[in-house]
Amino acid sequence: AVVSTQSTGGRRICGAGGALADTPLNQDKTYFEIKVQASGVWGVGVASRDVCLDKAPLGMDSRSWLLRHDGSCWHANEPLATLSIVPSEGDIIGVTFDHVQLQFYVNGKLADGCVASNLHTLVYPVFYVDDGAIIDVNFEKFYYEPPQGYSCIMKEQDML
Repeated sequence: AVVSTQSTGGRRICGAGGALADTPLNQDKTYFEIKVQASGVWGVGVASRDVCLDKAPLGMDSRSWLLRHDGSCWHANEPLATLSIVPSEGDIIGVTFDHVQLQFYVNGKLADGCVASNLHTLVYPVFYVDDGAIIDVNFEKFYYEPPQGYSCIMKEQDML
């Protein structure tokens, strides 16, 4: 099972399996980050609420779009592309989503090669770990400034 614990500025994910954030990406341009604390098998991206989180790696179904530890991007059991920069232990992976494109950044630099487009469904940030990987997830207090126009995920609030 995956374990999520509070850590400085975010959440630490370790063990084996996936975790889905509780807030959907409703706003126009969102940004979040992970820090790879220990290498192993890991992934970060977006998924619909009904994604199966029990088995790594994700990206094997039509409900998730993921960057994997080896720099490959997956959706519906198909490799979409490979990043120009392969992430490693200690790296910060930034994720931007604007309802048209999902893009990844490594240590503040856009990692060309992996862009998922035309995601026409409600999605949530998703993460998975296995084989000793540990990642810290940041939804605010970022290591790198979000790209222009992007901001942290905002929770919806009911107005009376």
